[in-house]
Amino acid sequence: MDAGNDFGFVQTYLPQHIIAIRLLIAAVLGAMIGFEREVNTAQAGLRTHILVATAATLFTILAFEIFHTIGEGGGASQADPVRAVEAVTAGIAFLGAGAIFRDGGGVQGLTTGAGMWLAGAVGVATALGYYIIAFGTALLAVVVLALLRAFAHKVLRHEASPESDR
Repeated sequence: MDAGNDFGFVQTYLPQHIIAIRLLIAAVLGAMIGFEREVNTAQAGLRTHILVATAATLFTILAFEIFHTIGEGGGASQADPVRAVEAVTAGIAFLGAGAIFRDGGGVQGLTTGAGMWLAGAVGVATALGYYIIAFGTALLAVVVLALLRAFAHKVLRHEASPESDR
């Protein structure tokens, strides 16, 4: 037994500094998405999106760590890390659904729920080491959320203004 395991530390397949970097990247990318939601007073903002992205990253890393741990034990492995990713997706969908509610004749929170789901996907991509894809997706999300909001408000305000009736 090596000295590292005397305190219950577990050897990981990925170096622990890489795991820490991936968690940090997920938090930063989740913050990118959450900041836009926070600025626009959405129910789920900065903190929520950071937590969702980071949790998705951690669950995905743990799934693959478990897969590699069982696989190294020899024999036929029944571990399937894709199931864990599916469970992460389902959990985030549950959170996102909780952000959606009816208000009179309309529905609110759909964009917030979709943002949370996307933050989870960014977390999964980060956990798997797809940093450029994760960053590009987070950046695309911010562009879509911010620019299309501005465009929609401009178009809707223009149509709703009294001058447009003339």
